[in-house]
Parts: sequence; C-alpha cells; structure tokens
Amino acid sequence: HIPPTFEVYVSGVRQQPGRDFEVEGRSLVFPRELAEEGKLGFIRWASMWLGIAGTYRKHETVDVVYESGGRRMVETGLKLTEG
Repeated sequence: HIPPTFEVYVSGVRQQPGRDFEVEGRSLVFPRELAEEGKLGFIRWASMWLGIAGTYRKHETVDVVYESGGRRMVETGLKLTEG
C-alpha cells in the first residue's frame, strides 16, 4: 500500500507528476519509453566474464518513495511493462 503522497524517481532523478508521469489506477504511466536492459546473450556475458568488454546499454530504474508509520520507505526497481 502506497499513500496518495509519494515521490517518483527514474534512475535517481526526481520526476514531476503531470509532467513526467501520470497515475492511472495503481500504475505509473510515463509519456516516454523507459529503457530496460534485456537478458545478456552468451557472447556478451562471456566477454564481460573475460574482461574484454562491459555492458553499456541504457537501463532505467523506477523507484517510489513514501512515508508510512513515520518512516521513509522506498520501493525500488519496480517492474516495467508496456501499455
């Protein structure tokens, strides 16, 4: 349960309601596509393991910060879905 007053962050940057996202029911809806890194293939995984290359794909995370019982709570790494 998240109260009606909360903060939303995408990759650590605070988002503004009405400008950066909307609330629809129990979902946060963003007007832009958020990037989520997919699963690594064998070749990319092996090259990282061998120290040849790293992963530099864009990956954005969504976090919600709210207060509950006088404590600041964080729900982090929320699952992204396409709508």
